[in-house]
Amino acid sequence: MKPLLIGLLVLVAIAVALHGEYVFFTPKGSFTAEVSLENSALPRLPIYRNAITSLEVVGAYAVGGTSSRPGLSPYLFAVSLSTRKLEFVRDLNELIPGQRAIQSGFGRGQQGVLFAGTMPDQAGGSGHLLQIRVGKEGIEAVDLGTPIKGEGVFALAASRGREELYGIAHPSGRFFVHELRTSRTQVFPETAASRKQLELLANYALTPSDFLTRRLVVDREGRVFGSMPVNRLFRFDPGSRRVDVLSDELPEVWGRRPLGRVDAWAQGPDGMLYGGNAGDGQLFRLDPNTGRVTNLGKPIMMPRIKGLAFGADGTLYGVAGGEPGYTHLFRYDPADRGFVDLGNPRFPMTAPGIEQGIAWRGFQIGSMAASEDGKWIVLGEEEALSHLMVFPALE
Repeated sequence: MKPLLIGLLVLVAIAVALHGEYVFFTPKGSFTAEVSLENSALPRLPIYRNAITSLEVVGAYAVGGTSSRPGLSPYLFAVSLSTRKLEFVRDLNELIPGQRAIQSGFGRGQQGVLFAGTMPDQAGGSGHLLQIRVGKEGIEAVDLGTPIKGEGVFALAASRGREELYGIAHPSGRFFVHELRTSRTQVFPETAASRKQLELLANYALTPSDFLTRRLVVDREGRVFGSMPVNRLFRFDPGSRRVDVLSDELPEVWGRRPLGRVDAWAQGPDGMLYGGNAGDGQLFRLDPNTGRVTNLGKPIMMPRIKGLAFGADGTLYGVAGGEPGYTHLFRYDPADRGFVDLGNPRFPMTAPGIEQGIAWRGFQIGSMAASEDGKWIVLGEEEALSHLMVFPALE
């Protein structure tokens, strides 16, 4: 009996371990908006052109910008959160040929206007700035031109009060300020890597797409924050027109310092800034006034935190991990400083041709946003066939 009992206990232990390894998050009210399956005559995003790398919610619409494979062009699209359907699609090639990605994130302007930047398809090409508005008639997109000739727009943020856009140029990593009224661009070289830093980063086989800050954030005072090589944070003051390098660095694991950069930002209800470090997947809090960085730990044992967003109740949600594993959704309570690994999101999806519904899993998630009232959290996949996944924030 003892060998049999031992065998049964081993099987139970394995089953428990597998259950813990493959936990799915399927809250009541969650859904997947199908935007990429070519199974109907409805507007859809073609395969290899639909990785959702920029995401924002404006009113009743989740607005996305995609990235594509080399030689192909990206899209702008809008999904209605009320109808749960893809309503509008805009092929960027029709407006600005020669672009491959909208990966900058969106900057929020006044009266529902969004801004984004593009990455060119060819090295040496020029990225553009976009002004975007979504209404009942569709997506209105205006080309605002190229901020820096020969460079792409890797990250972007907007100031509502000053009518300025703030960006990071690719591949140089220079910070720039673009004035909307005059269309003039001011460039700041302080955020670019030095020759010595570039040599160090090359030893790790890192390219600018690996070490430039993936997102920028604007605090309540209008100051702009981002990361820069190697493992540092910077702050731009629009009043003094000055870039300062903060004394506190990003959290690091010994030997992996060159891998540090900000993957995502979110501003808390108290004005504190929360960021995700790409290199080791650590969540950190930044006091925008003092510049102090607090390491809050790792939600899961994988690198990357590509998305962060606050729900209506003050809970911070994030997506961590990725290839070669699967994305995990997590939540963090700033009050008790506790993490909960929610596992892999799996939300129901119904669409023409699949009216019976299927359970759609989000394996690789590259963008995240909260609705303006904080009641919905929206996730954007970044795969060959990507969809929008939505769940209600806990209250």
